[in-house]
This record gives sequence, structure tokens and C-alpha cells, in this order.
Amino acid sequence: MLDQRVDAASSSIPDPARQVRPASASKSSVSAVGAQSIIGKTLLIKGEISGTESVHIEGKVEGSIELPEDRVTVGRNGRVSANIAAQDIVVLGEVLGSCNASDHLDIRSEGSLYGDVVVSRISVEEGAYLTGSIDIRREPAPKAKVEEHELVEPMHVN
Repeated sequence: MLDQRVDAASSSIPDPARQVRPASASKSSVSAVGAQSIIGKTLLIKGEISGTESVHIEGKVEGSIELPEDRVTVGRNGRVSANIAAQDIVVLGEVLGSCNASDHLDIRSEGSLYGDVVVSRISVEEGAYLTGSIDIRREPAPKAKVEEHELVEPMHVN
């Protein structure tokens, strides 16, 4: 049986042996929201947002958002004037700019998107607003492995 007691002295010092890290499996739409940063209603960010965690935007963002393996959620109060590249993009507020979602783009009924879209999957609820082009891309087919062969010169037989 495991003893799971922890005394006060050992809890203040992190023990690397006791830390649990998630398995490095490929992220799905559900796991793309593991660690999430929130940009509040009163914040205005101008520039580039990039990193390896999801972001929920309730304020204003101008510039670019690059989170290729995570989720970008534009909340009901969110106003984004930026090109967004992420695994999943959820729009409840307003986005002005292109969106490139490697997995899924979801525009909810109160959301609006003004810009071109490149996605694998898209959902647009009734009441949502979307203007721009939509390019739905299939997952690239795995390329057949081509084996390299030595060049053989033809030989004439008499």
C-alpha cells in the first residue's frame, strides 16, 4: 500500500520525483485548453501573442496571435483585430482578421468574424456573422516512403 502522507517540511520544497507530468500524447480539441491565460475586459494588448498555452480574450487585442498547438477563445466581450493561427479557435465576440485553425473553428451565435478562414473543420451557429473566404483543408495524406535504389546501368547481351 502507498503512504500518501506529506509532512509540512517536505511540502515547501518541490520533489521532482513526486511531480506528475502529462503524457506527451497528441493534443485534441479537449486537451487544447489545459493551461489557459485570460486577457481581461479592461486590457488592451498591441503586438504579438505567441506561446504554448491557450488564451481566453475578453479585452482587446491588436496585432497577431500565434498559438499553433493550442486554443484561442474570443469571449463575448473580446474584440480582436489580428490574424489568428491556432489549433482551435472559438469566437463569441468579434474578430477582424484572418483565422488559420489546424483543427476546428467554432463561431458561436453571438460571434462575428470578418476575414478569410483556413480550417480543417468549421462550425457556425445560427445567428453568427461571417464574412470572408473559407478554405477547408483536408489533413495531408501521408506520403508513401520512396526507397532509394542504386542506379543500374543497362547491359547489352549478345
